[in-house]
Amino acid sequence: MDVMLRLSGVSHAYVGPGGAALAVDGLNLDVAAGEFVSLVGPSGCGKTTILNLLAGLIKPSRGTVELAGEKVSGPNPRIGYMLQQDYLFPWRNIRDNALIGFEIAGTRGPEAERRVDRLLAEFGLAGAARRFPHELSGGMRQRAALVRTLAREPDVLLLDEPFSALDLLIRLQLEDLVWETVRARGVTAVLVTHDLEEAAAMSDRVVILDASPGRIRTVLDVPASIRARQPSEARWEPEFGPLFHRLRGMIQDSEGGGPGHARGAGTQLDSRA
Repeated sequence: MDVMLRLSGVSHAYVGPGGAALAVDGLNLDVAAGEFVSLVGPSGCGKTTILNLLAGLIKPSRGTVELAGEKVSGPNPRIGYMLQQDYLFPWRNIRDNALIGFEIAGTRGPEAERRVDRLLAEFGLAGAARRFPHELSGGMRQRAALVRTLAREPDVLLLDEPFSALDLLIRLQLEDLVWETVRARGVTAVLVTHDLEEAAAMSDRVVILDASPGRIRTVLDVPASIRARQPSEARWEPEFGPLFHRLRGMIQDSEGGGPGHARGAGTQLDSRA
């Protein structure tokens, strides 16, 4: 197994006026090249902190973060980061928004523009290339943000709840699009989500974190029958229901709450559970 991402004994504390607060503690995790891993857990368990550590946006207080065997010491062009908000510049059209990474790197040119045009066409945005963000729906804006993230061909895609603000149908469509894109390109992906169905449907493995400070409670392997299907179809696999309920039980245990504490219980699965 070629390891793309590695956390070794990683802990991180934030320091504020009230003192230090430990966000994550003693994390050890390997993510293989081409693997899709989701991080789930109670609010405040450090999921976004882990993404920021992997991205090199913050340095761990203790331990090491590695990308393909090399220590992560800062942002790296091999890592793309997609957030819940699209952060498209309102004064730039969609094509120019997608090209911003090349401009920052000083590499915008004909080849970069051709690459972006191909991605816009692949994601159904060719006709919207000259339009501005306020002219697009939320789903189209997130597709544009995905084009911008993929334009420089990263090896790793970090996803911080990128679908949570979207309607269910659009969310399912984008789940399928991201899943297909990651697998077609052999990209390594790490998704943070509160939606347990989303985690189970999209991932090869799901990492469950305990409440603050975030520690890895367990890692569940997603059955092959689910991994082989698009997320929108994987929810109908016979093994999906038991996997979901196992995830939900673990989240409830880590929160110390009852059934109402687990999220991701409002779509197809619970109507037939």
